[in-house]
Amino acid sequence: MQARGQKVSLSILVVLAAIAALARAREKPDVWLEVKSPHFTVVSDATEKQARRVAFRFEQIRAVFQISFAKHLADPTAPITVLAAKGEKSFNELQPSGWNQKGALKRSGLFQQTPEKNYVLLNLAAESDDPFHVLFHEYTHLLVHQNTPQIPLWLDEGLAEFYGYSEIHEKEIWLGRPSPGHVMLLRQAPLIPLKTLFSVGHDSPFYNEQNKGSIFYAESWALTHYLMLQDLQEKKSSLSDYVSAVGKGGDAIAEGERAFGDLEHLQKQLVDYARGSGFRFFRFKASAEVDEDAFQTRALSLAESETARGDFLIYLGRYDDARSMLSDALQLDPKDSQATESMGFLEFQQRHREEAERWFTQAVALDSKSYLAHYYFAVMALRGWGDPGESSQIEKSLKTAVQVNPRFAPAYDTLAQFYAMKGENLEEAHQLALQAITLEPGNVHYYLTTANVFLVMKNPQSAVYVCRTAQKLAKSPEESAAVASLLASATLYAEALDAQKQAAEARKAAREAGANAPSPAPAESLAGQEAQTPQVVEDHPPALRHRNEEHGPRDVAEGVIKSAKCVSSAGLDLVFQIRSGALRLHTDNYFKVDFRALNFTPKGPLNPCQQLTGMKARIFFYAVSEHPGEGELIAVELKE
Repeated sequence: MQARGQKVSLSILVVLAAIAALARAREKPDVWLEVKSPHFTVVSDATEKQARRVAFRFEQIRAVFQISFAKHLADPTAPITVLAAKGEKSFNELQPSGWNQKGALKRSGLFQQTPEKNYVLLNLAAESDDPFHVLFHEYTHLLVHQNTPQIPLWLDEGLAEFYGYSEIHEKEIWLGRPSPGHVMLLRQAPLIPLKTLFSVGHDSPFYNEQNKGSIFYAESWALTHYLMLQDLQEKKSSLSDYVSAVGKGGDAIAEGERAFGDLEHLQKQLVDYARGSGFRFFRFKASAEVDEDAFQTRALSLAESETARGDFLIYLGRYDDARSMLSDALQLDPKDSQATESMGFLEFQQRHREEAERWFTQAVALDSKSYLAHYYFAVMALRGWGDPGESSQIEKSLKTAVQVNPRFAPAYDTLAQFYAMKGENLEEAHQLALQAITLEPGNVHYYLTTANVFLVMKNPQSAVYVCRTAQKLAKSPEESAAVASLLASATLYAEALDAQKQAAEARKAAREAGANAPSPAPAESLAGQEAQTPQVVEDHPPALRHRNEEHGPRDVAEGVIKSAKCVSSAGLDLVFQIRSGALRLHTDNYFKVDFRALNFTPKGPLNPCQQLTGMKARIFFYAVSEHPGEGELIAVELKE
């Protein structure tokens, strides 16, 4: 009995030891890596080879977009961080809370865009014929949203799927390669009526439920594929015309019928196309070269990996989970400046003013280059959360944020708002607001800031002009309402100033005529104010402005800007010297012109009215029919 008892005890000890070892193994945290490539940061718990491959693929697809869309912005102003989860466990820990509900559409990736940061979440273990499809899909979303302020959901997903199935070879790039899964589903399931497809929103079952979402993605891809190939074959631009019309506020269904014809007829064509054997793809000679030697790889500490994931969860609104991760990180490393900054942002999001200010102050002390900490400190004070006596600190913080990160558009915009609120440095405020628009041309709020600056400058005519531009960019009912409200105020102000001006002219005429008639009273809301109109500088003959004529072909030229002068509230005239002579180029609204710096970083806000003269550039423009040597500006790429 005794020996038997000893054997039993020994067995129990072995089992207990095994359980303890298993528990320790489970408690052992996964190792997370960081791979920094020239344009992306990848944070992953996968192997170094997998993480570097993710960075490599993202750099490749970025190169593809630069080749395919040379006139579009390829890099957002906010940094891009890719969280590449090696499997379901780590992916589920980071996904939005609603994704794990029963019946929810199973997804393997997420794109989260904010003014401060861009995040991509990937599941590297997702079942797919093409493991890198989701990378290309999500990056397409990022670039589409940056360059197209408003786009219907079906086309947004259709383009992402179209480019998501790209293949990049050593000397060739294949775009729009057919998806076997989509093709099979389209041949088995009934298609969604196009009028329904065109009206699907983010809250629709067709976008969120597994049994409906799959056909939505497949049909969106097929229709985009069909329309892009049709435009190419027939040398039309129906798809881009449709995007432009919807972007200006047009109804998705009405504009679809205008661009593509009868939707029921298009539906029949789509069914034939989807169930036929005619799927083709774009194949062209090009090389998406990536210098992998420039990649930097390092293992993250546990505190750093907790911080990276916790920060992402803040942007998903998972505040409790974010706080838990960030608290763990700070217990491991109380001097982690990034964790401190993220904790400040968490408190800021939850409107905990004192806690947020304490964390941001600590973050700046730990890292003077924490531009987000500087920025959010100023934003809190401007929202009335801080001491009114902090005015000088607000200005200092925003200027520091701009200096540390010259591509961070929100800091320019907020500094412009600050000057407008104080009624100081208004010309500088105008240029700051313009720089924010230049960095993020699709952000409606920056146009509203610009219009407000004009109102403070007593220049409501220019404010009206900017608001009308913003109307075409509004992406939501809230943005449309904000623009409409400001436009109404600016219009009333302009009318009052005009009435005041007419009254002053009437008084002057009466005095000159020797009349003794009583003078009209000035507008009540503007008593004691003098009308100010925008300065107009005319240096070129009016023949340059061919507003009612058809656009000629798109063209591009390289040379030197001989002169650049503003000719109205937002008009700009250029004389551009090229080898064969001089081009005279114009835009009625320089907010619409895409200004870019190719091989240098501007030291501050760009003032197109004062700083372009003498600069080398490549300029894209529409030639004007029957007027050689003249054109309408599209984009200006500046060079040193």
